[in-house]
Amino acid sequence: RWLRQPERAAVVTLAMAAGPPPPPLEPSPLPTFTEEGFTEKFLRKTRENPLVPLGCLTTVGVLAYGIICFQKGYTRRSQLMMRARVLAQGFTIVALVGGMVATAVKSRQ
Repeated sequence: RWLRQPERAAVVTLAMAAGPPPPPLEPSPLPTFTEEGFTEKFLRKTRENPLVPLGCLTTVGVLAYGIICFQKGYTRRSQLMMRARVLAQGFTIVALVGGMVATAVKSRQ
């Protein structure tokens, strides 16, 4: 309603045009990424969250020992190792989620 009056619209337009011109737009440089092989990426991820590979190794170790006990006929120990495997897998999942949360929090800062 206020801008519908022609003399006021001209004042607003002139006031906007009287300011300094905006700086010219310059293209920003593109980020550069280095090629990272499997070994470098594995080592970097292990340094960032060392509990995940530890949990994976523990899970595989407990599973292998449980299978060996099963083959030898030690049923009680085999069942105990299968329960321990589930615990080790749970630890690995918690470590994975914890590492993801820590990375997300660190990237926000």
